[in-house]
Order: sequence, then C-alpha cells, then structure tokens
Amino acid sequence: MTLPLVTRVFGVLERLSSTPIEEVDDFAQRRAQRLRLQRSPVGRWLFGTADPAVRTTEHLVDVDGRPRRFLQHRLVGGPAATTAPPVVLNLHGGGWVQGNPEQSAWFASRVAARTGAVVLSFDYRLAPEHPFPAGVDDAWAALQWVVEHAEELDVDPERVAVMGDSAGGGLAATVALMARDAGAPRLRAEVLVYPGVEAYDRWPSEDEFADAPVLTSSNMRGFVRRYLGDQYGTLDWRASPIRAASHAGLPSTLVLVAGHDPLADNGRRYAAQLGEQGVHVVLQEFPEALHGFISLPGVSPSAADAVQATSAFLRDVL
Repeated sequence: MTLPLVTRVFGVLERLSSTPIEEVDDFAQRRAQRLRLQRSPVGRWLFGTADPAVRTTEHLVDVDGRPRRFLQHRLVGGPAATTAPPVVLNLHGGGWVQGNPEQSAWFASRVAARTGAVVLSFDYRLAPEHPFPAGVDDAWAALQWVVEHAEELDVDPERVAVMGDSAGGGLAATVALMARDAGAPRLRAEVLVYPGVEAYDRWPSEDEFADAPVLTSSNMRGFVRRYLGDQYGTLDWRASPIRAASHAGLPSTLVLVAGHDPLADNGRRYAAQLGEQGVHVVLQEFPEALHGFISLPGVSPSAADAVQATSAFLRDVL
C-alpha cells in the first residue's frame, strides 16, 4: 500500500530540509535544532501534544549516581482507584544519538489515558559522546529505579511493562531480557514499536525501503556506527537483542511494524523468534505507515490506530 498523501509530502519536505545522520558532525547542534522544531507551532502540530486527560510532569532524579530526567504521564479524574496503577517504562527513539522524552509525549500520554497506567518516559545517554553500552546501562538502571521507588511513585511494582520505539524499542527488548536473566523485576509485558534489534544483518525490507522517508538504509548504518563507536562489530547481544541465546520466558510482547520502513523485518523476525520459543506475542502491521509514525501524528493517520492497539494489549496483560 502507498503512503497517505500528507505523509508523502512530509517525506519530501523532511528530506529537503534535514541533513542525513551519516553526514552530521555536531550532534549537540542537531539535537538543539530538533528541540526547537518540537517547541515551534509547526512542531506541536507535527509531533502532537500530550493528551489533555493526562497530567504530564517533568522530574529530575538520581539514578545509579547520575541525574536522570523523565516525564510522568498520569491519568487524572475518573473514579477513585482502590489499588495503585500499573507502570510502563517508555524509552524514546532517535537512533541512540538523538531524541528526547518529549517526542514520545503524544503517544505515551494517550496510552496512559486509555489504560490508566502511569507511563514514565526516561532519557538516557546518547552516542557518539556516550557509546554502547551507556544507553543499555541507563535503561536498565531506570527500570530498577522505577520498581524500587514504586511506593513513592504510587504505582504497582507487580504490574510493570517496558515500551520503546525504534532505538528505544531495541533498548526495551534488551532490558526485558536482562530482567528475565536477573529474575527481577518480573515484567508483565513489553511493547516494541518498529524496534531496532539487529545491528548488522541486512534483511529484505531494508532493500525494499532503502530510500524511505525519515529513515533510509544509509541512515540505519550511520546510526549503528555512531552508537557502537569503537565497539562496532561486537557480537554482544545487548547491541542486537535478537542474537540473545534464548528468548524463552519473556513477558507477553506486542510488536508494531510500519509497512514503509527499512526496519520492518527487524520487528517481524523478532516477533517470529519469540513466538517460536513459546512467548505470547502479538504482531500488528500498519501498511500505510512510515518509520517514526507514532511520533508524527500530524502526518501519520496510523498513529491513532497504534495507540488503540497498544492500549488494548496493555489493558489485557496489565
């Protein structure tokens, strides 16, 4: 299926106005430019804003000896709760080198509004200044911190899920494996949105959509090289969670795949691997969506469908 007209127009404009990541030298400047866009009227239309039914608050906390920032999305109003709500740790996308919790606010807040779960969108250190495994370490520390501070956060430490998109989806998959291996925390679910789970192998969707809007094959390779830095070539499964020795025993998993995405086969193959090893897995594809679509509701009609699918899944498992 073809992309909607508004999405195709956006893709053309994005390519004309943006420097490919593999040509970027000043990442601090790149991140500052993206943040200015997010805060502009055009950016608020493009990336969307938090759901008005949800209270979104910013927090700065000490996690594993480092200051960490997160956005908390919590449903307000409605009937009084008799128990603490479930909690979802959300990890943003951006190829491990850019992105922030704000870019996930539209999606994360709507998931919070529709499930009653508290969604916490954490930041993590970015490459190339902080190459692998800094992002993994931060994601794991954030998950542990959330469970350890469940009473303070007023969330249920027995009903925990991880969620992430793109690079954040790869991090979410990794920490789910780490939690399984450590025996705690015991996750109820993971939601992986067009996740990056393989650093090196080239699969058919990458060739089919090599020049797709938002993410190209060259972009993919550029992101991975900057993320891994001097460790490029490592076979550490934490850089490619699909390479873990076993995926048995993982929590219920939802994998969302964009149809026009070079990363599509990452999600499909990961879902198949989990299913073959006895994990309850749901794979849902969005044929008219491009990579990054849940963060681009202004130009991607499929974003609303992804909210619905994610919320329905989390309501069932949490």
